[in-house]
Amino acid sequence: MSNDLGWSIRCAGGEIVQCYDSGKVVAQGKNQGGIKALLGQPLAVPIGNGLPVAAPANGAAGPRDVFVVYGHDDPAKTELEAMLRRWGLNPLILDQLTSGGQTIIEKLEGAAGRASFAVVLATPDDEGHREGHPEEKAFRARQNVVLELGMMLTKLGRDRVAVLMKQQENMERPSDIQGLIYIPFKDDVREAALPLAKEINAKGIQIDLNRV
Repeated sequence: MSNDLGWSIRCAGGEIVQCYDSGKVVAQGKNQGGIKALLGQPLAVPIGNGLPVAAPANGAAGPRDVFVVYGHDDPAKTELEAMLRRWGLNPLILDQLTSGGQTIIEKLEGAAGRASFAVVLATPDDEGHREGHPEEKAFRARQNVVLELGMMLTKLGRDRVAVLMKQQENMERPSDIQGLIYIPFKDDVREAALPLAKEINAKGIQIDLNRV
């Protein structure tokens, strides 16, 4: 250990912050993007050809962490995760994040604070209708999906949240939410790949669209 090392902070998510007596602060370990953003340090942002470029320090291109909201459609979730990783992004998936003694809501808040974009996977997992109106029965996303959608809208704003809606002709959309980015797909989440990549790209998170 160097003589000028003061102390280090080890975070529950695997991040390490080294603080030196000289005043230098270095982010190490896993998931460095969120820590560097908090410290105001420039990020190495990988693009489609695999070569890193320095992200602007003014926040125009933030961390490549993308929060994924999902229900009970495991194949769709798995394919979405794989797709985001192919684009050089870091999908934040709740059941893969360490708890560190946190409650579910605390984990959600922590992950939302790290993300620069959110993708909500709305799949027809539940059915419902108004009381006394069974003829209005329609498929719905899980309640946790609606809750997390609301959290992402609050944390990131509508323009940084995209909803991938499976079989939208049979799905009921959450009420009182207008102006969201809805991207439909029928059976395979890869059908939504290009429009989703364009939305993410538009927010300064670089993706090589030729490789989508």
